[in-house]
Amino acid sequence: MIPDYINYLLTGVKANEYTNATTTQMLNFDSDDWDRDLLEVCGISRDIFSKPQYPGHRLGNLKSTIQEAVGFDCEVVLPATHDTASAFIASVLDLDDDGVILSSGTWSLLGTELDKPIVSDISRESNFTNEGGYNKRYRFLKNIMGLWTVQEVSRMLDYKYSYAELADLAREASHFKSVIDVNNERFFVSENMIEEISDYCKETGQDTPQTTGEVCMCVYRSLAKSYNQYIEELVSVTGKKVDKINVIGGGCKNLLLNELIEQETNKEIIVGPVEATGVGNIIVQMLSMGEIAHLKQAKNYIRNSI
Repeated sequence: MIPDYINYLLTGVKANEYTNATTTQMLNFDSDDWDRDLLEVCGISRDIFSKPQYPGHRLGNLKSTIQEAVGFDCEVVLPATHDTASAFIASVLDLDDDGVILSSGTWSLLGTELDKPIVSDISRESNFTNEGGYNKRYRFLKNIMGLWTVQEVSRMLDYKYSYAELADLAREASHFKSVIDVNNERFFVSENMIEEISDYCKETGQDTPQTTGEVCMCVYRSLAKSYNQYIEELVSVTGKKVDKINVIGGGCKNLLLNELIEQETNKEIIVGPVEATGVGNIIVQMLSMGEIAHLKQAKNYIRNSI
């Protein structure tokens, strides 16, 4: 994995990190090690892997060549090298909270943290994944569409408007009620996203957007409805009560989208932190070095800062 390679270049130590390893589908959750049977089926040599190390593992100091180049030495600590794993660490929600985490950006990752994975047929059929988190937590989540659609709309407009301006135009078009299936593959790759949205509305017997604001309102409203649908799925699979949503990542700066999510889900919306991945990375380093005693303490700091 790329983070493992970067750490190797920094330290000369070859190590696989746990959270990213879990996303390969090659890890055995019972042993927290590579699944020998899967590797054999895929024709991959077991010898190229090492047993994954958990976030917080102190990998080692910088190589002498790196020290000479940068002019100092430091110790390299493994964060949760999967970006969403680090982001979930920075959520204000903890295992015992009745809420879900929405990592909002180009793509959306919606889920919750559990102390045990859910590997039932219904979780598989609902396309939820169990990905490793800090301290052997499991991120039970699914990948869904995010602000990619709006980014493509912006591209078709030659980036004439900032994303804040697009949100303002959408707010002015709040009367527009047509929605699209944001997770339809036609919206993943399109030569003209604006035309694709209009065509979908026309094909489904809805009003077609006539202005940039209506196009963006259609996307934002559709995203909010999508989140609500998948929260209901998550509740049905986990049995977990959900009364709040912590929206983290760059997309949480979109106040209109946050408002629409609140309207569609009827849940309390907690916004931030924006730079959740970076914050989660720092938290793991501080925990490893004893600067913070435990994760609850870190989450209290975050709650007080957002």
